Amino acid sequence: MLKKIGVVGAGLMGAEIAFEFARAGYDVLLNDRSDELLEAARTRLNGLWNKGLARGFYSEDAGSPLDRMSFNADLKSFADRQIVFEAVFEDEQVKGDTWALLDGICDAETIFCTNTSTIAISTLAAHVAVARRPRFVGTHFFSPVSRMKLVEVMPGFETDEAVVEEMFGHLKAAEKHPIRIKDVTGFAVNRLLHVFMIEAVRLVEEGVATPEDIDTACRLGLGHPIGPFELMDAVTLSLCEQAQEIMHASYGERFRPRPLLKQKVRAGHNGRKAGQGWKSYD
Repeated sequence: MLKKIGVVGAGLMGAEIAFEFARAGYDVLLNDRSDELLEAARTRLNGLWNKGLARGFYSEDAGSPLDRMSFNADLKSFADRQIVFEAVFEDEQVKGDTWALLDGICDAETIFCTNTSTIAISTLAAHVAVARRPRFVGTHFFSPVSRMKLVEVMPGFETDEAVVEEMFGHLKAAEKHPIRIKDVTGFAVNRLLHVFMIEAVRLVEEGVATPEDIDTACRLGLGHPIGPFELMDAVTLSLCEQAQEIMHASYGERFRPRPLLKQKVRAGHNGRKAGQGWKSYD
């Protein structure tokens, strides 16, 4: 059964999570700190829809997903939402404060889904009331959400199994491919990915190859759709460093961020959005 969905955070991740569920026919409410941020998200999603139509990815038969979306900067508007996804900054306190507010607004039966790439779900669930924790689950989407099918689903210590099963159903309805992952720091994909990224940066530090040649090698030699340096530029170098620091604290030396990555971040070479990362952008 289609339900009313709320998404907190109208950045690239949150906006596209909202878009994908609206495209599947859900009634979706998108929230962020200001009307200006929400209007920017609406404009991006409208561009995504029109580009998808032009390329034949989407059909006009069901109408634009934006027709099933509403935008509101007041979290109190989430009182009627039956499922809430959170996609705010990757910081325990920021996420925890958001969930604490929502815990006081949403119905007791509302399912809470946190889109975190590294923070343990049970840690975040500790920010809501004990009675809410069986309905708290991790759903790690991948960027860009509109193209990436995979979603890691992580039950916390107290998550009800029925909630996990229900979320599998909703994710499949949105044409995603959920997989179940144990609730550990970094989960599965990020632990694999960041070891790979760290070694890629080490190769550059040692002068073995350039970032451009390593990206080419990964695309043509390993069949990856995008190289590790292109990916770091897309998601921001600072986010990669932050994720590695979180996993380094949990697992030790194999996740220590490389000095060159840290130097690039401190220099403001933060990726595509900054105009300069591992390569320059107009």
